[in-house]
Amino acid sequence: MNSPKFAVVGHPNKGKSSIVATLSHNDSIEISKRSGTTQQAQCFEIKTTHSSYELFDTPGFQRPSKVLAWLKNQAKSADKRSQAVQKFVDDASCQQLFPDEIELLKPLTAGAAILYVVDGSRPFGIEYEAEMEILQWTGAPSMALINPIENSQYVEEWERVLVQYFRTVRVFNPMEADFHKQMDLLNVFAHLQPQWAQKLKLVTQDLELKRLEQSQQCSIILARLLEDLCHHKTTQKVLSKAQANLVEPLLKNQYLKWMVNREQKAIQEMLTLYSHYHTQIHIEDMSLPHDLFDCEQWYLWGLTKNQLMTSAAITGAAAGSAIDLALAGTSLMLGAVGGGMVGLASAWLGANKLVDMRLQGLPIGGYDASFGPISHQNFPYVVIGRFLTLYQKISTRNHALREILDINPIDLKEKINQLEVSEQKKLHLSCDKLSHQKPVEDLNKILLQILN
Repeated sequence: MNSPKFAVVGHPNKGKSSIVATLSHNDSIEISKRSGTTQQAQCFEIKTTHSSYELFDTPGFQRPSKVLAWLKNQAKSADKRSQAVQKFVDDASCQQLFPDEIELLKPLTAGAAILYVVDGSRPFGIEYEAEMEILQWTGAPSMALINPIENSQYVEEWERVLVQYFRTVRVFNPMEADFHKQMDLLNVFAHLQPQWAQKLKLVTQDLELKRLEQSQQCSIILARLLEDLCHHKTTQKVLSKAQANLVEPLLKNQYLKWMVNREQKAIQEMLTLYSHYHTQIHIEDMSLPHDLFDCEQWYLWGLTKNQLMTSAAITGAAAGSAIDLALAGTSLMLGAVGGGMVGLASAWLGANKLVDMRLQGLPIGGYDASFGPISHQNFPYVVIGRFLTLYQKISTRNHALREILDINPIDLKEKINQLEVSEQKKLHLSCDKLSHQKPVEDLNKILLQILN
């Protein structure tokens, strides 16, 4: 059996290409506010593990009234109408006079179903009637999609019109429709042509399974990122402490550059996983902090001071210091150097260094100079918070969107609070181990809970 086929047709500039991009998960499709961007019918095959279907992006109607007049001149009765449409598509003179209509009707004469798109923010006009009548003449299974491009002001008006011409009418915004709404639409497609139902059912099942697998893969990407960032250090052998001071700026720069590049790599892996090959996103566009090393703004991404103390109490890593902080405030934190509190004082006091260069004497002489790893207790939470923010944006981003990804920090505390108490404890214990450069068993499975 051939794959289900759907031709997305309609008036120019009504969001046809946006609908194709969203449903095909293809961000390479050209989308523009300029009318006439699509000049030839393009077929996009959506392949899944066990099935497939095809979407045709087509040019908009340009001269529907003249086309309808030509068709009426060829067919004097209803039983001749589909033959007249085929004759129109095959006619050489029509191909010269009506290239756009030829392109949009070709897939329909080849067995595609109709997805007719209108703009729900613009009123119905009599000029649309010729388009809809032409589509009726094809005899193809049909469905109308109302795309509320700017608002929903005229949706009800369009619904009253469209039900007179199409078997099914749905409101669908390709810029905002989440994964579940996309799957609902595919399920509706199955009703247009009964023999396609099983194939489309397999498509939706495959896509839903793929969605779960993508989340699991993201938990692996995050786990590897955490392990790498929390354990990384840059080293250089030097002959003396004086030489160490000379190489310190270079060593520090190498360390910070590696850390930033490693996070960028993880983000790119996630973009690729969700087929966002052209999405513009840069770490420097992420509002506050600009990078992993702005410790004064960490609490936008990780946990607040009080939340860290809760974490420390759960893990048992710094109970005494947590009580000390709660009673005395940050002014006494210079003395808190035990357990999980190592490294917290510098951040509380607004120090501008997370790591200092360390020197370790070598048996054969000289020193091993190193930067890293970061032992700040909040650092794993910062990495998780930033990744989770991007994960929520990227995994839910529709492929019709073209603007630069807008980033705002999520409330990591709220996400953690939504977990079961046992899962919260596992997460806090894991972060405590990571901040002490200790291995964490099944880290990706623990992180998967906060991604879901």
